[in-house]
Order: sequence, then structure tokens, then C-alpha cells
Amino acid sequence: MVIIKGLQKTSLIDFSPYTVSVIFVGGCDFRCGFCHNPDLVLRFNEIKTIKEEELFKHLDERKKWLDGVCITGGEPCIYKDLPEFIKKIKDRGLLVKLDTNGNNPDILRRIINEKIVDYIAMDVKTSLGDYEKVVNVKVDINRIKESIDLIRNSGIDYEFRTTVVPGLVGKKEVMEIAELLKGSKRYVLQNFRSSRDMIDNKFKGTEIYKKVELEDMKESIKGCFEEVLVRG
Repeated sequence: MVIIKGLQKTSLIDFSPYTVSVIFVGGCDFRCGFCHNPDLVLRFNEIKTIKEEELFKHLDERKKWLDGVCITGGEPCIYKDLPEFIKKIKDRGLLVKLDTNGNNPDILRRIINEKIVDYIAMDVKTSLGDYEKVVNVKVDINRIKESIDLIRNSGIDYEFRTTVVPGLVGKKEVMEIAELLKGSKRYVLQNFRSSRDMIDNKFKGTEIYKKVELEDMKESIKGCFEEVLVRG
């Protein structure tokens, strides 16, 4: 069963241009130090679980003006029954955006083959050679590459995105990621926020990249993608 630990009732930015509810699931198979949702990753068992009936009641009551949902986390794809959960949402005529770290390509393949999502956003954490340094767990890089290929060839709208963190993920890594993803539709550079609690609070208060630095990164890779965006 997908463990739902949070529900943002309305968002206009998580799946633009649509009005969506954001569903937060508990648990993640990565331990990125700069993660902004430490409770969802490390202590989700201490957070009250939202029952499916409560979630679907919420969606049914708002279906006249709600376009869809964004499923995020944590990491949604750690749940084997995620496809069944998504189908229940799609049965209500709602659009579905899925956020994922790409570490579970088998679940992604099922979701893609069953054509039950409308948008996939995959976080590419860093260059492949530095992955374990960033996510702080053992990683089978072939699984990350498999997810990238699945998404690119899915026929579903998508984006890849990277959170840039001074001292950890910068222009060098972004250029290596761009080579890995070259030819993809959309790539997003996200400036991390240093003011919130994180899994590793050594990043708290870190001076973030300036706008001019982000634009420089964007300019250096824009030839690799149809579209490069900067957020934050």
C-alpha cells in the first residue's frame, strides 16, 4: 500500500499550467544531504498516515475545478502497488504527474507501459561517477540510466532536473549530466534552498548560486536540449 503522509490541497506551480493537489508519500531509497523533506525520508513512521479513503474524498469533492495530482515524496516508486494507486486517480478523470529519483526502473516501466501518467519529472542527482557521494547510498548506475532511457522513449511529456548545490553539484557536474541527457526534451536547473532543515544540516545556510551563475550554467548546456529552464 502506498503510504500517504501529506496532502497539499492546491498547487498552481507543481504541474503548470494545471491546478493540482500534491500527494506526499513516505520513505525514500536515497539519503541526499540537501533533501528538504527529512521527515518524509527519515521519520515518516512518526507522521500521521492519510488514508486512501480520505484522499479520494478530497479529490472527489474538488473534481469540478481540480485538473490533476502530483505524486511526490519521499520516493513514490519504492511502492510496488504505485501503478494500482495511480489507476484509481486516473479513473477519476484526473491528470497525474509523477516525481521520481529513477532508482526503480521496473516500477517506472509498468507505469509507462500502462499509460497511466501524463508527466514524469526525474531528478538526475549529479554526474554518474559522483552519484553515491550525493545520494549517500550504494547505487546501481545502470538502473539510473535505464530510467532515463525509459522516460525519453516513453512518448510521455517529461523533464529531467538537477538541484545545484555549491560545493557538491556545480557547473562541471551539470555539463557532464548534459552530455548524459543530450537530446532530451527538457532539463531544469533547480537552485537549492539553504534556509530549511535538511537531512544533513551542514548545508543549512550555504550561500546559494547567484542568478548570473545559474544563467551561465544554462548557457553552457542549452545546445544539448530542446529547452533548459532555471528554477529558484
